[in-house]
Amino acid sequence: MPVPVQVAYKSIAKPQIGENNYQGFHSGKAETLPEGWNGYGARALASDIILEHDVEIKVRDGCRLYVDICRPANTKHKIPAILGWSCYGKKYSALAMLPMTVWKCCVDLKEDLSGLEKFEGLDPQKWCPRGYAIVSVDSRGTGNSDGQIPIMGSQDGEDGYDVVEAIAKMDWCNGSVGMAGNSALAIAQWFVAELNPPSLKAIAPWEGSADIFREQFCRGGVFGMSNFDLITEKIIRGPSGVEDFAEMYRRSPIANAYWNDKRANLKNIQCATFISGSDISSIHTMGSIRAWLEIPHDKKWIKWSGYQEWFDLYTDAHAEEELASFFDRYLKGIENSWELTPRVRWTCLQFGDRDPIENIVLPGFPVPDTQYREFFLVKGCLKDTLPATPSIASHDSENFESFSAFDYTFSERSRLLGLPKAILHMSCNDHDDMNVYIILRKLDKNGKPLLSLNFPFRAAPVNSIDEIPEKERQSTNLYQGSVGILRASHRAIDVEKGIHPQFPFHPHEIEAKIPPGTIVRLEIGIWAMGVDFEAGESISVRIGGQFPSLAEYKSFSAPRPDQEKNKGMHFIHSGPEHPSSIILPFVPF
Repeated sequence: MPVPVQVAYKSIAKPQIGENNYQGFHSGKAETLPEGWNGYGARALASDIILEHDVEIKVRDGCRLYVDICRPANTKHKIPAILGWSCYGKKYSALAMLPMTVWKCCVDLKEDLSGLEKFEGLDPQKWCPRGYAIVSVDSRGTGNSDGQIPIMGSQDGEDGYDVVEAIAKMDWCNGSVGMAGNSALAIAQWFVAELNPPSLKAIAPWEGSADIFREQFCRGGVFGMSNFDLITEKIIRGPSGVEDFAEMYRRSPIANAYWNDKRANLKNIQCATFISGSDISSIHTMGSIRAWLEIPHDKKWIKWSGYQEWFDLYTDAHAEEELASFFDRYLKGIENSWELTPRVRWTCLQFGDRDPIENIVLPGFPVPDTQYREFFLVKGCLKDTLPATPSIASHDSENFESFSAFDYTFSERSRLLGLPKAILHMSCNDHDDMNVYIILRKLDKNGKPLLSLNFPFRAAPVNSIDEIPEKERQSTNLYQGSVGILRASHRAIDVEKGIHPQFPFHPHEIEAKIPPGTIVRLEIGIWAMGVDFEAGESISVRIGGQFPSLAEYKSFSAPRPDQEKNKGMHFIHSGPEHPSSIILPFVPF
Protein backbone atom coordinates (compact mmCIF):
# COMPACT_ATOMS: atom_id res chain seq x y z
CA MET A 1 0.00 0.00 0.00
CA PRO A 2 1.14 3.59 -0.57
CA VAL A 3 2.65 5.30 2.47
CA PRO A 4 0.21 6.97 4.92
CA VAL A 5 1.71 10.40 4.29
CA GLN A 6 0.48 13.08 1.94
CA VAL A 7 3.14 13.20 -0.78
CA ALA A 8 4.17 16.41 -2.51
CA TYR A 9 4.69 16.30 -6.25
CA LYS A 10 6.35 18.73 -8.60
CA SER A 11 5.45 19.22 -12.24
CA ILE A 12 7.52 17.77 -15.07
CA ALA A 13 7.44 18.24 -18.81
CA LYS A 14 5.12 16.08 -20.87
CA PRO A 15 6.54 13.68 -23.44
CA GLN A 16 7.22 15.26 -26.82
CA ILE A 17 7.96 13.35 -29.99
CA GLY A 18 11.65 13.58 -30.80
CA GLU A 19 12.76 14.32 -27.23
CA ASN A 20 14.54 11.54 -25.32
CA ASN A 21 13.58 9.15 -28.13
CA TYR A 22 9.85 9.43 -27.37
CA GLN A 23 7.98 8.23 -30.46
CA GLY A 24 4.35 8.81 -29.53
CA PHE A 25 1.73 6.45 -28.16
CA HIS A 26 1.21 3.31 -30.26
CA SER A 27 -0.81 0.89 -28.17
CA GLY A 28 -1.29 -2.41 -29.97
CA LYS A 29 1.38 -1.75 -32.58
CA ALA A 30 3.75 -4.64 -33.27
CA GLU A 31 6.49 -4.84 -35.85
CA THR A 32 9.30 -7.18 -36.81
CA LEU A 33 12.74 -5.61 -36.95
CA PRO A 34 14.79 -7.73 -39.36
CA GLU A 35 18.34 -8.96 -38.90
CA GLY A 36 20.63 -6.12 -39.88
CA TRP A 37 18.15 -3.43 -38.78
CA ASN A 38 20.04 -0.33 -37.74
CA GLY A 39 17.37 2.26 -37.08
CA TYR A 40 19.46 4.27 -34.63
CA GLY A 41 22.68 4.24 -36.64
CA ALA A 42 24.34 2.06 -34.02
CA ARG A 43 24.87 -1.70 -33.65
CA ALA A 44 22.87 -3.69 -36.18
CA LEU A 45 20.55 -6.48 -35.10
CA ALA A 46 21.98 -9.99 -35.23
CA SER A 47 18.55 -11.60 -35.55
CA ASP A 48 14.91 -10.79 -36.25
CA ILE A 49 13.16 -9.18 -33.26
CA ILE A 50 9.45 -8.65 -32.65
CA LEU A 51 8.87 -5.27 -31.01
CA GLU A 52 5.49 -4.67 -29.37
CA HIS A 53 4.87 -1.04 -28.45
CA ASP A 54 2.87 0.29 -25.49
CA VAL A 55 1.41 -2.99 -24.28
CA GLU A 56 -1.13 -2.16 -21.55
CA ILE A 57 -0.90 -3.78 -18.13
CA LYS A 58 -3.47 -2.81 -15.51
CA VAL A 59 -2.21 -2.99 -11.92
CA ARG A 60 -4.27 -3.63 -8.78
CA ASP A 61 -5.63 -0.10 -8.31
CA GLY A 62 -6.69 0.17 -11.96
CA CYS A 63 -3.71 2.27 -13.05
CA ARG A 64 -2.65 1.51 -16.62
CA LEU A 65 1.06 1.01 -17.20
CA TYR A 66 2.63 0.58 -20.64
CA VAL A 67 5.54 -1.63 -21.60
CA ASP A 68 7.55 -2.33 -24.74
CA ILE A 69 8.38 -5.96 -25.40
CA CYS A 70 11.30 -7.09 -27.56
CA ARG A 71 11.38 -10.82 -28.19
CA PRO A 72 12.96 -13.15 -30.71
CA ALA A 73 10.95 -13.80 -33.85
CA ASN A 74 10.13 -17.30 -35.05
CA THR A 75 10.86 -18.97 -31.72
CA LYS A 76 9.27 -22.40 -31.33
CA HIS A 77 9.30 -22.44 -27.54
CA LYS A 78 8.02 -20.25 -24.78
CA ILE A 79 10.75 -18.04 -23.39
CA PRO A 80 11.53 -16.17 -20.17
CA ALA A 81 11.38 -12.40 -19.80
CA ILE A 82 13.78 -9.93 -18.21
CA LEU A 83 12.13 -6.73 -16.97
CA GLY A 84 13.78 -3.31 -16.80
CA TRP A 85 12.00 -0.95 -14.39
CA SER A 86 12.50 2.79 -13.98
CA CYS A 87 10.82 6.13 -14.55
CA TYR A 88 13.32 7.18 -17.23
CA GLY A 89 11.12 6.31 -20.20
CA LYS A 90 11.10 2.93 -21.87
CA LYS A 91 12.60 4.24 -25.11
CA TYR A 92 15.11 6.55 -23.42
CA SER A 93 18.37 4.81 -24.29
CA ALA A 94 22.03 4.96 -23.43
CA LEU A 95 22.54 6.58 -26.83
CA ALA A 96 20.70 9.61 -25.45
CA MET A 97 22.34 9.67 -22.01
CA LEU A 98 26.00 8.79 -22.45
CA PRO A 99 26.91 11.81 -24.64
CA MET A 100 26.21 13.93 -21.52
CA THR A 101 29.15 12.26 -19.75
CA VAL A 102 32.92 12.64 -20.00
CA TRP A 103 34.27 10.43 -22.80
CA LYS A 104 30.78 8.87 -23.12
CA CYS A 105 31.97 6.63 -20.27
CA CYS A 106 34.27 4.92 -22.79
CA VAL A 107 31.28 3.20 -24.39
CA ASP A 108 31.44 2.95 -28.20
CA LEU A 109 27.95 4.18 -29.10
CA LYS A 110 28.03 2.58 -32.56
CA GLU A 111 29.52 -0.78 -31.58
CA ASP A 112 28.35 -1.46 -28.02
CA LEU A 113 24.68 -0.40 -28.28
CA SER A 114 21.74 -0.81 -30.62
CA GLY A 115 19.55 2.00 -29.26
CA LEU A 116 16.79 -0.47 -28.35
CA GLU A 117 18.10 -0.72 -24.80
CA LYS A 118 16.29 1.14 -22.04
CA PHE A 119 18.93 3.31 -20.39
CA GLU A 120 20.72 1.24 -17.71
CA GLY A 121 18.95 -1.89 -18.95
CA LEU A 122 19.82 -4.85 -21.15
CA ASP A 123 20.10 -4.47 -24.90
CA PRO A 124 17.60 -6.62 -26.88
CA GLN A 125 20.15 -6.81 -29.71
CA LYS A 126 22.32 -8.98 -27.45
CA TRP A 127 19.66 -10.76 -25.39
CA CYS A 128 16.92 -11.72 -27.83
CA PRO A 129 19.30 -14.03 -29.74
CA ARG A 130 19.97 -15.73 -26.39
CA GLY A 131 16.29 -16.63 -26.16
CA TYR A 132 14.99 -13.91 -23.85
CA ALA A 133 12.30 -11.27 -24.10
CA ILE A 134 13.38 -7.86 -22.86
CA VAL A 135 10.50 -5.89 -21.34
CA SER A 136 10.93 -2.16 -20.68
CA VAL A 137 8.33 -0.38 -18.58
CA ASP A 138 7.09 3.16 -18.32
CA SER A 139 6.48 3.03 -14.58
CA ARG A 140 3.51 4.79 -12.97
CA GLY A 141 3.25 8.41 -14.16
CA THR A 142 5.97 8.03 -16.81
CA GLY A 143 5.41 8.48 -20.53
CA ASN A 144 1.75 7.59 -21.15
CA SER A 145 1.29 5.50 -18.00
CA ASP A 146 -1.38 6.68 -15.57
CA GLY A 147 -0.72 8.43 -12.27
CA GLN A 148 2.03 10.45 -10.65
CA ILE A 149 5.61 9.18 -10.44
CA PRO A 150 6.69 7.49 -7.19
CA ILE A 151 10.40 7.09 -6.63
CA MET A 152 11.80 3.91 -5.10
CA GLY A 153 9.37 2.65 -2.51
CA SER A 154 6.41 0.38 -1.84
CA GLN A 155 4.29 1.75 -4.70
CA ASP A 156 6.98 0.80 -7.21
CA GLY A 157 7.18 -2.58 -5.49
CA GLU A 158 3.45 -3.30 -5.76
CA ASP A 159 3.29 -2.11 -9.37
CA GLY A 160 6.32 -4.23 -10.21
CA TYR A 161 4.74 -7.29 -8.60
CA ASP A 162 1.63 -6.91 -10.77
CA VAL A 163 3.64 -6.33 -13.96
CA VAL A 164 5.84 -9.39 -13.31
CA GLU A 165 2.79 -11.59 -12.88
CA ALA A 166 1.08 -10.15 -15.96
CA ILE A 167 4.16 -10.79 -18.11
CA ALA A 168 4.45 -14.35 -16.81
CA LYS A 169 0.92 -15.07 -18.11
CA MET A 170 1.57 -13.79 -21.66
CA ASP A 171 1.25 -16.49 -24.28
CA TRP A 172 4.90 -16.34 -25.37
CA CYS A 173 6.33 -16.47 -21.80
CA ASN A 174 7.45 -19.66 -20.05
CA GLY A 175 6.23 -18.29 -16.71
CA SER A 176 9.68 -17.20 -15.49
CA VAL A 177 10.56 -13.53 -15.14
CA GLY A 178 13.83 -11.91 -14.08
CA MET A 179 14.84 -8.32 -13.49
CA ALA A 180 18.12 -6.71 -14.49
CA GLY A 181 19.81 -3.37 -14.92
CA ASN A 182 21.91 -0.98 -12.96
CA SER A 183 21.42 2.14 -10.82
CA ALA A 184 17.73 3.14 -11.01
CA LEU A 185 16.89 -0.21 -12.61
CA ALA A 186 18.80 -1.98 -9.83
CA ILE A 187 17.21 -0.05 -6.97
CA ALA A 188 13.73 -0.89 -8.25
CA GLN A 189 14.55 -4.61 -8.11
CA TRP A 190 14.91 -4.57 -4.32
CA PHE A 191 11.39 -3.20 -3.84
CA VAL A 192 9.77 -5.66 -6.23
CA ALA A 193 11.74 -8.67 -5.01
CA GLU A 194 11.00 -8.03 -1.33
CA LEU A 195 7.33 -8.75 -2.13
CA ASN A 196 8.26 -12.10 -3.73
CA PRO A 197 5.99 -12.25 -6.77
CA PRO A 198 5.73 -15.99 -7.55
CA SER A 199 6.97 -15.64 -11.13
CA LEU A 200 10.04 -13.56 -10.25
CA LYS A 201 12.75 -16.23 -10.26
CA ALA A 202 15.96 -14.17 -10.35
CA ILE A 203 17.23 -10.61 -10.09
CA ALA A 204 20.52 -9.01 -11.07
CA PRO A 205 20.79 -5.61 -9.34
CA TRP A 206 24.07 -4.13 -10.52
CA GLU A 207 25.01 -1.02 -8.54
CA GLY A 208 21.79 -0.42 -6.62
CA SER A 209 21.37 1.59 -3.44
CA ALA A 210 18.74 0.15 -1.13
CA ASP A 211 17.90 3.15 1.09
CA ILE A 212 17.87 6.34 -0.95
CA PHE A 213 17.23 8.50 2.11
CA ARG A 214 20.36 7.33 3.98
CA GLU A 215 22.50 6.56 0.94
CA GLN A 216 21.73 9.36 -1.49
CA PHE A 217 19.42 12.23 -0.60
CA CYS A 218 20.11 12.54 3.12
CA ARG A 219 23.34 10.63 3.54
CA GLY A 220 24.58 10.95 7.11
CA GLY A 221 21.65 13.28 7.82
CA VAL A 222 22.89 15.95 5.38
CA PHE A 223 20.26 16.66 2.71
CA GLY A 224 21.15 17.22 -0.92
CA MET A 225 19.28 16.67 -4.18
CA SER A 226 22.17 14.65 -5.63
CA ASN A 227 21.55 14.29 -9.38
CA PHE A 228 17.77 14.26 -9.11
CA ASP A 229 16.93 17.78 -10.24
CA LEU A 230 18.97 17.17 -13.37
CA ILE A 231 17.08 13.91 -13.94
CA THR A 232 13.65 15.48 -13.48
CA GLU A 233 14.48 18.45 -15.71
CA LYS A 234 16.27 16.65 -18.50
CA ILE A 235 15.10 13.03 -18.53
CA ILE A 236 11.82 12.15 -16.78
CA ARG A 237 8.67 12.93 -18.73
CA GLY A 238 5.05 12.19 -17.88
CA PRO A 239 1.47 13.44 -17.84
CA SER A 240 1.42 14.69 -14.24
CA GLY A 241 4.32 15.02 -11.81
CA VAL A 242 7.06 13.38 -9.76
CA GLU A 243 7.69 13.18 -6.02
CA ASP A 244 9.18 16.43 -4.75
CA PHE A 245 12.06 15.42 -2.46
CA ALA A 246 12.98 18.98 -1.51
CA GLU A 247 9.44 19.71 -0.35
CA MET A 248 9.16 16.39 1.47
CA TYR A 249 12.42 17.15 3.27
CA ARG A 250 11.14 20.61 4.21
CA ARG A 251 8.10 18.95 5.77
CA SER A 252 10.20 16.33 7.58
CA PRO A 253 14.00 16.69 7.79
CA ILE A 254 14.12 13.52 9.88
CA ALA A 255 13.09 9.99 8.98
CA ASN A 256 9.34 9.39 8.91
CA ALA A 257 6.99 6.94 7.20
CA TYR A 258 7.68 8.56 3.82
CA TRP A 259 11.46 8.38 4.02
CA ASN A 260 11.53 4.95 5.68
CA ASP A 261 9.39 3.59 2.85
CA LYS A 262 12.45 4.16 0.66
CA ARG A 263 14.51 1.60 2.59
CA ALA A 264 14.06 -1.81 1.00
CA ASN A 265 13.47 -4.79 3.27
CA LEU A 266 16.21 -6.99 1.85
CA LYS A 267 15.66 -9.72 4.45
CA ASN A 268 12.44 -10.64 2.63
CA ILE A 269 14.04 -11.46 -0.73
CA GLN A 270 13.79 -15.15 -1.65
CA CYS A 271 14.70 -15.33 -5.34
CA ALA A 272 18.18 -15.98 -6.72
CA THR A 273 20.24 -12.78 -6.68
CA PHE A 274 23.39 -11.74 -8.56
CA ILE A 275 24.69 -8.48 -7.04
CA SER A 276 27.33 -6.24 -8.52
CA GLY A 277 28.83 -3.21 -6.81
CA SER A 278 31.94 -1.10 -6.48
CA ASP A 279 33.80 1.27 -4.21
CA ILE A 280 33.64 4.00 -6.81
CA SER A 281 29.90 4.72 -6.77
CA SER A 282 28.84 7.75 -4.75
CA ILE A 283 25.34 6.29 -4.37
CA HIS A 284 25.15 2.51 -4.62
CA THR A 285 28.04 0.95 -2.68
CA MET A 286 26.36 0.25 0.64
CA GLY A 287 23.08 -0.94 -0.85
CA SER A 288 24.95 -3.71 -2.62
CA ILE A 289 26.80 -4.66 0.56
CA ARG A 290 23.69 -4.62 2.77
CA ALA A 291 21.92 -6.84 0.25
CA TRP A 292 24.75 -9.35 0.38
CA LEU A 293 24.65 -9.39 4.18
CA GLU A 294 20.86 -9.43 4.65
CA ILE A 295 19.40 -11.57 1.86
CA PRO A 296 18.60 -14.71 3.89
CA HIS A 297 19.40 -17.57 1.50
CA ASP A 298 22.45 -19.04 -0.21
CA LYS A 299 21.41 -18.52 -3.83
CA LYS A 300 23.16 -15.17 -3.87
CA TRP A 301 26.38 -13.98 -5.45
CA ILE A 302 28.28 -10.70 -5.28
CA LYS A 303 30.90 -9.38 -7.69
CA TRP A 304 32.82 -6.17 -7.00
CA SER A 305 34.06 -4.04 -9.88
CA GLY A 306 36.76 -1.44 -10.28
CA TYR A 307 35.05 0.28 -13.19
CA GLN A 308 32.17 2.66 -13.83
CA GLU A 309 28.78 0.96 -13.97
CA TRP A 310 27.65 1.95 -17.48
CA PHE A 311 30.99 0.90 -18.94
CA ASP A 312 30.67 -2.46 -17.16
CA LEU A 313 27.08 -2.97 -18.29
CA TYR A 314 27.55 -2.16 -21.96
CA THR A 315 31.12 -3.14 -22.86
CA ASP A 316 32.18 -6.11 -20.69
CA ALA A 317 31.47 -9.23 -22.75
CA HIS A 318 32.59 -11.52 -19.92
CA ALA A 319 30.15 -9.89 -17.50
CA GLU A 320 27.38 -10.39 -20.06
CA GLU A 321 28.28 -14.08 -20.41
CA GLU A 322 28.18 -14.50 -16.64
CA LEU A 323 24.81 -12.80 -16.43
CA ALA A 324 23.49 -15.04 -19.19
CA SER A 325 24.72 -18.11 -17.31
CA PHE A 326 22.93 -16.88 -14.18
CA PHE A 327 19.63 -16.28 -15.97
CA ASP A 328 19.93 -19.52 -17.97
CA ARG A 329 20.11 -21.37 -14.67
CA TYR A 330 17.15 -19.71 -12.94
CA LEU A 331 14.86 -18.56 -15.77
CA LYS A 332 15.37 -21.47 -18.17
CA GLY A 333 16.20 -24.17 -15.63
CA ILE A 334 19.39 -25.17 -17.43
CA GLU A 335 21.72 -27.26 -15.27
CA ASN A 336 24.88 -25.33 -16.15
CA SER A 337 27.98 -24.50 -14.12
CA TRP A 338 26.66 -21.23 -12.68
CA GLU A 339 26.35 -22.52 -9.12
CA LEU A 340 30.09 -23.29 -9.11
CA THR A 341 30.74 -19.55 -9.45
CA PRO A 342 32.49 -18.22 -6.32
CA ARG A 343 29.96 -16.48 -4.09
CA VAL A 344 32.20 -13.47 -3.36
CA ARG A 345 34.61 -11.90 -5.83
CA TRP A 346 36.24 -8.58 -5.11
CA THR A 347 38.38 -5.91 -6.71
CA CYS A 348 41.18 -3.92 -5.09
CA LEU A 349 42.11 -0.52 -6.48
CA GLN A 350 45.76 0.45 -6.86
CA PHE A 351 45.22 4.11 -7.79
CA GLY A 352 47.51 6.19 -9.98
CA ASP A 353 48.19 4.84 -13.44
CA ARG A 354 47.59 1.23 -12.43
CA ASP A 355 44.54 -0.84 -13.27
CA PRO A 356 42.60 -2.53 -10.43
CA ILE A 357 43.26 -6.10 -9.32
CA GLU A 358 40.09 -7.96 -10.25
CA ASN A 359 38.38 -11.26 -9.44
CA ILE A 360 39.84 -11.76 -5.97
CA VAL A 361 37.93 -14.75 -4.58
CA LEU A 362 37.05 -14.20 -0.91
CA PRO A 363 35.64 -16.60 1.70
CA GLY A 364 33.03 -13.97 2.60
CA PHE A 365 32.46 -10.27 3.04
CA PRO A 366 33.60 -8.79 5.27
CA VAL A 367 36.52 -11.23 5.08
CA PRO A 368 36.25 -13.51 8.16
CA ASP A 369 39.87 -13.08 9.27
CA THR A 370 39.95 -9.29 8.85
CA GLN A 371 42.25 -7.56 11.30
CA TYR A 372 40.56 -4.34 12.42
CA ARG A 373 43.42 -2.07 13.48
CA GLU A 374 42.66 1.11 15.40
CA PHE A 375 44.81 4.17 14.72
CA PHE A 376 44.57 7.30 16.86
CA LEU A 377 44.53 10.78 15.35
CA VAL A 378 47.55 12.65 16.69
CA LYS A 379 49.02 15.88 15.27
CA GLY A 380 48.68 15.00 11.60
CA CYS A 381 49.57 11.33 12.05
CA LEU A 382 47.85 8.01 12.67
CA LYS A 383 49.36 6.24 15.69
CA ASP A 384 48.61 2.71 16.86
CA THR A 385 48.91 3.69 20.54
CA LEU A 386 46.72 6.11 22.46
CA PRO A 387 48.60 9.38 23.01
CA ALA A 388 49.39 10.36 26.61
CA THR A 389 48.71 14.05 26.05
CA PRO A 390 45.75 15.83 24.48
CA SER A 391 45.89 17.64 21.14
CA ILE A 392 43.48 19.54 18.92
CA ALA A 393 43.28 19.80 15.13
CA SER A 394 41.10 22.40 13.44
CA HIS A 395 39.76 23.36 10.03
CA ASP A 396 37.43 25.98 8.56
CA SER A 397 34.15 24.12 7.99
CA GLU A 398 32.97 26.66 5.40
CA ASN A 399 36.02 26.32 3.17
CA PHE A 400 36.24 23.42 0.69
CA GLU A 401 40.04 23.67 0.70
CA SER A 402 40.32 23.41 4.49
CA PHE A 403 40.54 20.03 6.23
CA SER A 404 42.39 18.20 8.99
CA ALA A 405 44.63 15.41 7.69
CA PHE A 406 46.12 12.44 9.53
CA ASP A 407 48.52 10.19 7.61
CA TYR A 408 49.98 6.71 7.99
CA THR A 409 52.82 5.33 5.86
CA PHE A 410 52.90 1.58 5.25
CA SER A 411 56.16 -0.21 6.03
CA GLU A 412 55.14 -3.26 3.99
CA ARG A 413 52.71 -4.15 1.25
CA SER A 414 49.20 -4.05 2.71
CA ARG A 415 45.61 -4.61 1.62
CA LEU A 416 42.71 -2.71 3.17
CA LEU A 417 39.47 -4.41 2.21
CA GLY A 418 36.18 -4.00 4.02
CA LEU A 419 34.44 -1.42 6.17
CA PRO A 420 36.43 1.42 7.77
CA LYS A 421 35.00 3.39 10.68
CA ALA A 422 35.89 6.67 12.39
CA ILE A 423 35.30 7.66 16.00
CA LEU A 424 35.70 11.41 16.35
CA HIS A 425 35.43 13.77 19.30
CA MET A 426 34.54 17.15 17.85
CA SER A 427 33.31 20.59 18.79
CA CYS A 428 32.30 23.87 17.19
CA ASN A 429 32.17 27.21 19.00
CA ASP A 430 30.11 28.97 16.33
CA HIS A 431 27.13 26.71 15.72
CA ASP A 432 24.91 24.08 17.32
CA ASP A 433 25.54 21.42 14.65
CA MET A 434 28.31 20.07 12.42
CA ASN A 435 28.23 18.38 9.02
CA VAL A 436 31.31 16.15 9.10
CA TYR A 437 32.90 14.63 6.00
CA ILE A 438 35.71 12.08 6.00
CA ILE A 439 37.58 10.84 2.95
CA LEU A 440 40.34 8.23 2.81
CA ARG A 441 42.92 9.35 0.24
CA LYS A 442 45.82 7.26 -1.01
CA LEU A 443 49.19 9.04 -1.25
CA ASP A 444 52.17 7.96 -3.33
CA LYS A 445 55.66 7.62 -1.88
CA ASN A 446 56.20 11.36 -2.30
CA GLY A 447 52.98 12.29 -0.49
CA LYS A 448 51.02 13.14 -3.65
CA PRO A 449 47.26 12.37 -3.41
CA LEU A 450 46.31 9.78 -6.03
CA LEU A 451 43.18 9.22 -8.06
CA SER A 452 41.81 6.01 -9.56
CA LEU A 453 40.60 5.89 -13.16
CA ASN A 454 37.12 4.38 -13.42
CA PHE A 455 37.87 2.80 -16.80
CA PRO A 456 40.69 0.53 -17.96
CA PHE A 457 43.46 2.54 -19.56
CA ARG A 458 43.06 0.44 -22.72
CA ALA A 459 39.60 2.01 -23.18
CA ALA A 460 40.41 5.57 -22.09
CA PRO A 461 41.65 8.40 -24.34
CA VAL A 462 44.60 9.04 -22.00
CA ASN A 463 47.67 7.08 -20.93
CA SER A 464 47.97 8.76 -17.55
CA ILE A 465 45.62 10.44 -15.10
CA ASP A 466 47.86 13.50 -15.18
CA GLU A 467 46.83 14.01 -18.82
CA ILE A 468 43.18 14.56 -17.91
CA PRO A 469 42.31 18.29 -18.03
CA GLU A 470 40.46 19.81 -15.08
CA LYS A 471 37.23 20.25 -17.03
CA GLU A 472 37.11 16.49 -17.70
CA ARG A 473 37.63 15.42 -14.08
CA GLN A 474 34.28 14.14 -12.86
CA SER A 475 33.01 11.37 -10.63
CA THR A 476 32.09 9.22 -13.63
CA ASN A 477 35.74 8.88 -14.66
CA LEU A 478 37.78 9.48 -11.48
CA TYR A 479 37.57 8.27 -7.90
CA GLN A 480 39.22 9.91 -4.89
CA GLY A 481 38.55 7.46 -2.06
CA SER A 482 35.95 6.16 0.40
CA VAL A 483 33.77 8.74 2.15
CA GLY A 484 31.90 8.85 5.45
CA ILE A 485 29.35 11.55 6.34
CA LEU A 486 27.49 12.44 9.51
CA ARG A 487 25.52 15.42 10.73
CA ALA A 488 26.38 15.64 14.42
CA SER A 489 22.77 16.20 15.52
CA HIS A 490 21.91 12.84 13.86
CA ARG A 491 24.59 10.90 15.77
CA ALA A 492 22.17 8.50 17.50
CA ILE A 493 22.77 4.82 16.68
CA ASP A 494 20.35 1.88 16.55
CA VAL A 495 22.51 -1.18 17.20
CA GLU A 496 19.69 -3.58 16.32
CA LYS A 497 19.55 -2.35 12.71
CA GLY A 498 23.29 -2.23 12.08
CA ILE A 499 24.62 -4.54 9.37
CA HIS A 500 28.06 -4.78 11.02
CA PRO A 501 29.86 -3.27 14.05
CA GLN A 502 32.03 -1.34 11.60
CA PHE A 503 29.02 0.33 9.98
CA PRO A 504 26.65 1.91 12.52
CA PHE A 505 23.02 2.49 11.59
CA HIS A 506 21.80 6.03 12.25
CA PRO A 507 17.98 6.12 12.40
CA HIS A 508 17.85 9.90 11.77
CA GLU A 509 14.68 10.13 13.83
CA ILE A 510 15.71 13.03 16.08
CA GLU A 511 17.86 16.13 15.84
CA ALA A 512 19.95 16.43 19.00
CA LYS A 513 21.56 19.84 18.64
CA ILE A 514 24.85 20.53 20.44
CA PRO A 515 25.52 23.57 22.65
CA PRO A 516 28.33 25.56 20.98
CA GLY A 517 31.72 24.53 22.33
CA THR A 518 30.52 21.13 23.60
CA ILE A 519 32.67 18.14 22.65
CA VAL A 520 30.56 15.34 21.18
CA ARG A 521 31.48 11.77 20.21
CA LEU A 522 30.64 10.80 16.63
CA GLU A 523 30.76 7.26 15.28
CA ILE A 524 30.88 7.39 11.50
CA GLY A 525 30.72 4.44 9.13
CA ILE A 526 32.86 4.96 6.04
CA TRP A 527 31.78 3.34 2.80
CA ALA A 528 33.57 0.13 1.79
CA MET A 529 37.10 0.17 0.47
CA GLY A 530 39.36 -2.26 -1.32
CA VAL A 531 42.78 -0.67 -1.80
CA ASP A 532 46.29 -2.08 -2.05
CA PHE A 533 49.27 -0.14 -0.71
CA GLU A 534 52.95 -0.69 -1.43
CA ALA A 535 55.64 -0.08 1.20
CA GLY A 536 56.25 3.67 1.36
CA GLU A 537 52.76 4.62 0.21
CA SER A 538 50.36 6.25 2.68
CA ILE A 539 46.72 6.59 3.62
CA SER A 540 45.50 10.05 4.53
CA VAL A 541 42.37 10.46 6.67
CA ARG A 542 40.99 13.88 5.71
CA ILE A 543 38.20 15.46 7.76
CA GLY A 544 36.44 18.60 6.59
CA GLY A 545 33.17 20.50 6.50
CA GLN A 546 32.37 20.25 2.77
CA PHE A 547 31.63 17.24 0.60
CA PRO A 548 34.98 16.17 -0.92
CA SER A 549 33.72 15.74 -4.47
CA LEU A 550 35.10 16.13 -7.93
CA ALA A 551 33.19 18.26 -10.42
CA GLU A 552 29.69 16.99 -11.11
CA TYR A 553 27.07 17.65 -13.75
CA LYS A 554 25.57 21.12 -13.67
CA SER A 555 23.52 21.55 -10.51
CA PHE A 556 19.86 22.34 -10.93
CA SER A 557 19.18 22.42 -7.18
CA ALA A 558 18.42 25.39 -4.96
CA PRO A 559 20.95 26.11 -2.18
CA ARG A 560 20.30 24.52 1.20
CA PRO A 561 18.77 26.59 4.01
CA ASP A 562 21.36 28.67 5.84
CA GLN A 563 20.74 27.00 9.20
CA GLU A 564 21.74 23.64 7.74
CA LYS A 565 25.14 24.82 6.55
CA ASN A 566 28.34 24.60 8.53
CA LYS A 567 29.61 27.66 10.35
CA GLY A 568 33.03 28.51 11.71
CA MET A 569 35.90 26.33 12.83
CA HIS A 570 35.56 22.62 13.60
CA PHE A 571 37.86 21.11 16.24
CA ILE A 572 38.94 17.48 16.50
CA HIS A 573 39.99 16.52 20.01
CA SER A 574 42.50 13.72 20.60
CA GLY A 575 44.14 12.23 23.65
CA PRO A 576 43.34 10.07 26.69
CA GLU A 577 39.94 11.68 27.38
CA HIS A 578 38.96 12.03 23.72
CA PRO A 579 40.42 9.05 21.80
CA SER A 580 39.59 10.07 18.24
CA SER A 581 40.52 7.23 15.92
CA ILE A 582 40.07 5.45 12.63
CA ILE A 583 39.58 1.67 12.44
CA LEU A 584 40.90 0.16 9.20
CA PRO A 585 40.25 -3.36 7.78
CA PHE A 586 43.50 -5.20 7.02
CA VAL A 587 43.24 -8.52 5.20
CA PRO A 588 45.99 -10.94 4.16
CA PHE A 589 46.99 -11.35 0.52
